[in-house]
Amino acid sequence: MNMLIKTLAAVAASTVLATTAFAQSTGAVGVASPYVAIDNEPPPKLIVDPTPLPAGLAHGIVWIQYRLENVHIVPVFGAAALNVSPRIGHLHVHIDDLPWGWVEANDVNTISVAGLPPGQHKMLVELVDAQHHVFAGCAECRQTVTFTVPEGTPHSH
Repeated sequence: MNMLIKTLAAVAASTVLATTAFAQSTGAVGVASPYVAIDNEPPPKLIVDPTPLPAGLAHGIVWIQYRLENVHIVPVFGAAALNVSPRIGHLHVHIDDLPWGWVEANDVNTISVAGLPPGQHKMLVELVDAQHHVFAGCAECRQTVTFTVPEGTPHSH
């Protein structure tokens, strides 16, 4: 009987530990699941690395890495997409204050630009909603990176 009590106590303790471990592991990822709507989503956030990857610069290619919080990048656009949860959006990228830019609607965490001439350049990265507006109240959704393409790298004329 004493052995049965010890065995039941051990099973109960391992069940509590397993339940606690499971409860901790479900939130350990820290990213919203795309399968569950989120009530009161925290605001989106864009984090842009201010330094291009050196391996690309050596070949005249600018690779700027970024990370997002509380938003998924997908190629979905229009008013109906504003009500999707978890929240979706995409990036707008502009170089050197030119009047044109492009949309990044894939989530590869790296913006790639080739063909810039040697010298200093500026990249504006904006995290926008499905209707191409910077998310309201998001101070971190517009970030500018200044970088230099070194002399002697291949580029287009």
